[in-house]
Amino acid sequence: MTDTASMSTEASPASAGTSSADRATVRRGGRRLSPGRIVAWAVMAAIVLVTLLPFYWILRTALSTNTGLAGHPADPLPVDPTTGGFERALGLQSAEEAIAQGGAGGGLRFWRYLLNSVFVSTLVTVCQILFSAMAAYAFARLRWRGRDTVFGLFLAGLMVPAIFTLLPNFVLIKELGLVDSLLGIALPTMFMTPFAVFFLRQFFMNVPREVEEAALLDGAGKVRVFFRVLLPMAATPVLTLAVLTYITSWNDYFWPLMVSYSDSSRVLTVALAVFRAQTPTTGVDWSGLMAATLIAALPMLLLFGVFARRIVGTISFTGIK
Repeated sequence: MTDTASMSTEASPASAGTSSADRATVRRGGRRLSPGRIVAWAVMAAIVLVTLLPFYWILRTALSTNTGLAGHPADPLPVDPTTGGFERALGLQSAEEAIAQGGAGGGLRFWRYLLNSVFVSTLVTVCQILFSAMAAYAFARLRWRGRDTVFGLFLAGLMVPAIFTLLPNFVLIKELGLVDSLLGIALPTMFMTPFAVFFLRQFFMNVPREVEEAALLDGAGKVRVFFRVLLPMAATPVLTLAVLTYITSWNDYFWPLMVSYSDSSRVLTVALAVFRAQTPTTGVDWSGLMAATLIAALPMLLLFGVFARRIVGTISFTGIK
């Protein structure tokens, strides 16, 4: 009895110490700080730094003057800080002021190009979501002969590089008389894409058939079931696909460059290249160009930042790996 009691007494401090360590571990989140975790966090911090560094350098260049950049190209902070680059990008600076800061004398018709980009991106997004959703419903719910074969052939379009379709699309747009028009820029991707159809089909296949059958028993037709039942249920994946489509259309450069030749149809991404070409005798207006680039990218960065969590959750739900 005495030996047992002494053993209990001797073990109690150790167990007390262990329980204190366990409680501390729980307070830290249930995981001990190990060398592997330290290395993982260091690698993650390095990746974040490498990702954000270009954005900081764009901001630093946009807030500098071109004459200052020429004299101090490697300074980490803005050289002769000024908002002149943003003023030139938005067309708020006179030619004399621009040349005095080492910028281009010609201004950028920013609001015109911005309106063109908004129109094209909105048209592509709305039409592509609508037609892709209807095609996805047909592939997921309607029963017709050769459905899976047609879907497989349609899905094979994902393996065709976009560069292969540029020349046929240009010939088609030219024959339709839509060159140098906003509709000509939007038309090739306006109706549907294989990814959009596949994305929404995955969601429709996960919806219980009992929901659709209940609506059919109430006398609703297929069209009404799609627009009144399934499409509202797909609001989250539709919103996710709309954000991805809008960002893709907004950032498109090569196709609008092939089709548009004047300010009436020039979108913002192509206008940045034109702005770069408006060079004074001192060289490229890097400050104005970086300011215009930052302004053009900011709406998409904010859009993706707001919906990033929902996009990841929707992709996980629809089963896309």
